[in-house]
Amino acid sequence: MTKISGRGIVKAKFDAERYAGLLAETLPEVIETEAQNRRLLKVLKKLMDKGNSLTPEEIKLMKLLGHLIQEFEQRFYKPQSPTPREALIEMMAMNGLKQADIVHIFGSRGITSEVISGKREISKANAKALAKFFHTSTDVFL
Repeated sequence: MTKISGRGIVKAKFDAERYAGLLAETLPEVIETEAQNRRLLKVLKKLMDKGNSLTPEEIKLMKLLGHLIQEFEQRFYKPQSPTPREALIEMMAMNGLKQADIVHIFGSRGITSEVISGKREISKANAKALAKFFHTSTDVFL
């Protein structure tokens, strides 16, 4: 906590015993479940609600909780990039297209069907043609 005195701004000293007490009260841990995450989010919110009246110990605890929560959420909620096939199917759905609408890209109904069903990978040449057709990056289909 910072205090303003007649001499200027004075920073409060960090108290290791007080911080140990906060840790014992909070029991922060590596988050493995959503329930643990919710519990620590509540503690973090209470600290954040204090605004500028946080003590140095509370600030340190807040940083620790923020780190634990961020690490869990990146691991747990991280969206997976779709496979090229999933991206193709999603883009077709978004544009209201059927297999027949993209046969010209693959050259035949058989190849188109095999790509859609996952029996065949999308070639580099087809990825370029799909990217041009859907106005997107080739990386989506590779």
